[in-house]
Amino acid sequence: MSTLVPDGPSKGTITLVHLYPREMSIYGDLGNTRALASRVRRHGYTAEVHDHHPGADFRDDAHLLLGGGGQDSGQARVEADLDVIGPALRSMARDGVPMLMICGMYQLFGRSFHTVGGQVLPGLGILDVTTRGNDKRMIGPVCLDTEFGRVVGYENHSGSTVLGDGQEPFGRVLSGQGNNGEDRTEGARSHHVIGSYLHGPLLPANPMVSDALIAVAAERATGRPFEPADLDDPLADEARGRQVRRLVG
Repeated sequence: MSTLVPDGPSKGTITLVHLYPREMSIYGDLGNTRALASRVRRHGYTAEVHDHHPGADFRDDAHLLLGGGGQDSGQARVEADLDVIGPALRSMARDGVPMLMICGMYQLFGRSFHTVGGQVLPGLGILDVTTRGNDKRMIGPVCLDTEFGRVVGYENHSGSTVLGDGQEPFGRVLSGQGNNGEDRTEGARSHHVIGSYLHGPLLPANPMVSDALIAVAAERATGRPFEPADLDDPLADEARGRQVRRLVG
């Protein structure tokens, strides 16, 4: 466990849990957890960060969950533990706990993942998506139109994901491949659970997404509305703006 404490009096403690940082964080997605914890602290809250490893006790009292990308072998290694904690994860999602799941964990939060080798990994069914591995990789910078504004990131996946009827995407693709390179959707979003293929990592370049997650977590943690600090994000804004201009003009 690590704890980040604000400079002044704390407005409350927000507990973050990172799922499987060894097996499912090979594309730098640990940066999302670090960026989120830092932003929690900057908003004046205490960030308590826990790593969840296979076989460990699960913090079902967490206020915010994150997960990252991994290879098919990594997904297979966490499957047994997901069977154990899956009921708690589904209950937390239904209850409105905010979650951000990237790439491999996004796939496992869906209904199923069909590997290139023919193995079928059942998912948690939190997001109504189905993924099939294929020989084509979707790689490159991405720009999305989302409820949070223009979101940028970098995709690197061979899984082709299809949304179920009525499943909302995280965003609409303005540039890049997205879920499958065909329907111009990227990711999925149900309640306060977001799944996405965007690495980068996603949150440092898109602090407005961080703030949306933190707002829900802060209210759950304290029982009071989110009390944001007035934060400046010039580097993130410049980086995001440059990528948007480069990709979509």
